[in-house]
Amino acid sequence: MNGRVMGRVAALVIAAPLALGLATAPAASAAAVTTLYYSSSGAPDYLAQIDQGAANWNAAVTDVKLVKRNTSATIVFHEIHSGGSYTNTNGHGRGQIYLDTSQVAEGFDPTRIAAHELGHNLGLPDHYSGPCTELMSGHGPGTACKNAKPSAAEAAKVQSLWVNGLVAQAAAENRAVAY
Repeated sequence: MNGRVMGRVAALVIAAPLALGLATAPAASAAAVTTLYYSSSGAPDYLAQIDQGAANWNAAVTDVKLVKRNTSATIVFHEIHSGGSYTNTNGHGRGQIYLDTSQVAEGFDPTRIAAHELGHNLGLPDHYSGPCTELMSGHGPGTACKNAKPSAAEAAKVQSLWVNGLVAQAAAENRAVAY
C-alpha cells in the first residue's frame, strides 16, 4: 500500500469507533459519579421521608448519587424511640443512621432529620447555630423549621468532597454525630 492509502486506513480505524460510540475523546468524558446505596427498611414508619431526603441531595449535587437498596447498602436507617436522632459514620458514604421517633413526636420534621443525617454520611459536620436555610443546622432552629434541602454552600461542599470520587478527608475513623 502506498502512503496515501495507509493514511485513509488509519483515519478510518480512528474515526469508526468514535462514530459508533465505542470510544470517546478524553475531553468528552463526564466527571465520575459515585453511587451510594441506602436502606430505609429499618425505619418503616419513615420510608417516604427518607426517600425524599435522598432525593433532595440528588437534586442538589451531581458527583454523588444516593440510591435505595435494601441489601448491601452502605448507609442504613434504623428507628429508635429515645436519645435523639444521630448517625455513626466516617463521612465517606458509610454509616448507620438512627431516626428518633420521639423527636418526630415533638414536632421535628422527619424529612429534615433524614436529609440532615445523610449530609453527615456525605461528609458534612453539624452547624447548630446556622439558620433554618442550612440543613446541617439540624435541631438548632427548632421545630418550626421544615427545610429539608441543603443550602447552595452545603451542596458545594459535598461536590468538592466527592468530585471524581471521594477525595481524602480527615481521619477515616467512625464518629458519632447527633441531630
